[in-house]
Amino acid sequence: MNRSEELFNRAQKVIPGGVNSPVRAFRAVGGKPLFIQRGQGGHIWDADGNEYIDYVGSWGPLIFGHRPAEVIEALNEVLEIGTSFGAPTEREVELAELITKLLPSIELVRLVSSGTEATTSAIRVARGFTGRERIIKFDGCYHGAGDSLLVRAGSGVATLGLPDSPGVPACLAELTTVLPFNDADALKDEFDRRGQEIACVIIEPVVGNSGCIAPRAGYLQLLRDLTQRHSSVLIFDEVMTGFRVALGGAQSLYGIRPDLTTMGKIIGGGLPVGAYGGRGDIMNRVAPAGPIYQAGTLSGNPLAVSAGLATLKRLQRENPYQRLEELGARLERGLLEAATGAGVPVRVNRVGSMFTLFFTDREVTDFESAKTSNTQRFNRFFHSMLDQGIYLPPSQFEAAFLSAAHTESDIERTVDAAAQALKI
Repeated sequence: MNRSEELFNRAQKVIPGGVNSPVRAFRAVGGKPLFIQRGQGGHIWDADGNEYIDYVGSWGPLIFGHRPAEVIEALNEVLEIGTSFGAPTEREVELAELITKLLPSIELVRLVSSGTEATTSAIRVARGFTGRERIIKFDGCYHGAGDSLLVRAGSGVATLGLPDSPGVPACLAELTTVLPFNDADALKDEFDRRGQEIACVIIEPVVGNSGCIAPRAGYLQLLRDLTQRHSSVLIFDEVMTGFRVALGGAQSLYGIRPDLTTMGKIIGGGLPVGAYGGRGDIMNRVAPAGPIYQAGTLSGNPLAVSAGLATLKRLQRENPYQRLEELGARLERGLLEAATGAGVPVRVNRVGSMFTLFFTDREVTDFESAKTSNTQRFNRFFHSMLDQGIYLPPSQFEAAFLSAAHTESDIERTVDAAAQALKI
């Protein structure tokens, strides 16, 4: 028994399922999870000292890889002066100023402690602002573990094999309309039928929790037009895509201005964080400026804010997105060539530094087409890659992430490993 197995056995005695987030348990792919000891740049080492090229990156926050110098320096500064005060600090003002500068759709922003908190708060604000209750989300899109949003929510429930989660009240689920992603007709039909009831539409502009799925041309613009026509609030959930697919997020990449945006991951530089923001007339309804209540003990805490501020400043300064695109294109091309050589039907969906390899010959444009992927084939591929020192997300229905710390050599090693794994 190796060290990771020993730790997993211990963990199962004190933590449900032995992990603190379901996908980490490897149940989707079989086997037992790795316990990670440390990370540096684009690589991680497990508890047994094995090294891996890391394409999980803590599920997206680590756009500069593990332990970037500017984040370590920022955290050390905070450790010297205090980690939490429960009172305003200059650093949180600086982070809010930078977010509003980089995302023009955001006039006011509220910092919270997780992506789930950001999305549930944004939904509450949209309902309070419009006086309506119904929300629209999309099949396979995950917006955190809030009850209203944990309905046909993509990778997590797909991994568990459940249609949705026990414990979600039926009355809340009934107020959530779920539509297929990228289906323009379904979207128009729902607004024709119930447009005056819809408080908001929340969407991952690039889906990450069915695997990586891009919007069809014109789809987000149609959504923007319909929400404006019916005075519904359009919420872009950019927890994953914010500062990942472009400096201005997916909204700048696709040229759409949402009413509200939720963020997380990168804006915390690897520490727990979330934020929601948008139009001033909507955000001014949030307490204490307005009557819609939301609060948090650790909201805007100096550790997360300082790490996020250091990360966003470096993104602004270095603008690594062209290089990330080049690395991503090289990896995509190599994976497709390896699959062709092995005679294995695959689709590589990629937007910038987000990507997923689907084991299907169908174009993957929504959750239903994602589910045509051969998950058993993916599982064999995953374990072969792991044996060769490549750490991918342990689920077919998750996006993988490149970081600016990855190198051309990492890409070459990954493609070579894939060529072997695809033969199994």
